[in-house]
Amino acid sequence: MAGAKNHQYHILPPSIWPFFGSMAALVLAAGGIMWMHSVASGGLVFFAGVALIAITFFGWWADVIKEANRGDHTPVVQLHLRYGMILFIASEVMFFVGWFWAWFDYSLFPSTVEAVAGQWPPKGMEVINAWEFPLLNTLILLCSGCTVTWAHHGLLHNERGGALRGAWGLLGVGENDSVKKGLWVTIILGLIFSCIQAYEYMHAPFPFKAGSDGGSSYGGAFFMATGFHGFHVLVGTIFLIVNLIRVYKGDFTPRQHFGFEAAAWYWHFVDVVWLFLFASIYVWGGWGAPVHAG
Repeated sequence: MAGAKNHQYHILPPSIWPFFGSMAALVLAAGGIMWMHSVASGGLVFFAGVALIAITFFGWWADVIKEANRGDHTPVVQLHLRYGMILFIASEVMFFVGWFWAWFDYSLFPSTVEAVAGQWPPKGMEVINAWEFPLLNTLILLCSGCTVTWAHHGLLHNERGGALRGAWGLLGVGENDSVKKGLWVTIILGLIFSCIQAYEYMHAPFPFKAGSDGGSSYGGAFFMATGFHGFHVLVGTIFLIVNLIRVYKGDFTPRQHFGFEAAAWYWHFVDVVWLFLFASIYVWGGWGAPVHAG
């Protein structure tokens, strides 16, 4: 038959989303520049760009999900999707390398930073106790890494179904359904992590602003590194929630579950970055400094 498909590749149909997304990014960038230059409508334009970017994400990824459910993601296509996810995570690693670079530059060469008077952390500045909430959050993320792996293992071995009992039954989770249970627990742990970090920020003993006390250097490096990680935790949590919805809809099979696999990889990346943040910023970076008692 003329035009019959005789290969495993997926030819994408025409889509509005690349153009729509580029225009949304233009609005976002223009709004950000206007806002930073104190233009009255800058904030409005910026958040309009954020909304348009969110619409792009929703529409584009919805199309990808439809393609997967139609069977367009053949083994060859899935392989290339994995390559794309690996490159994306690699770019995220380099993003965090920039923040780690700034932190180590300040801490190893404090004499080059006028605001900290040759000492890191700045003299007299109280730091967050690494062995309280930061340690708790470390344990939470490590546990969440285990639970998402449990869910992935259950999906690979098709461990789902069974009688409904107790609280799990109210959530539509079968007695032997490790996929849903693992995802539910991972999402809950991710939300708890975000809540604890928000509480920590509200009670941080140092500011995120310019000042002669070194607040601009220490606070800026701390909040930018940990804050962007917190943002990635929120993104990863949303990623997992979408996959949980897809699990309930029956979208995944042991052979067809790239969306779940990508979410698991992303979550493990978030876990590993946090371990480096905890060790370098909370433990090593605050060694010998006065600890905040609050």
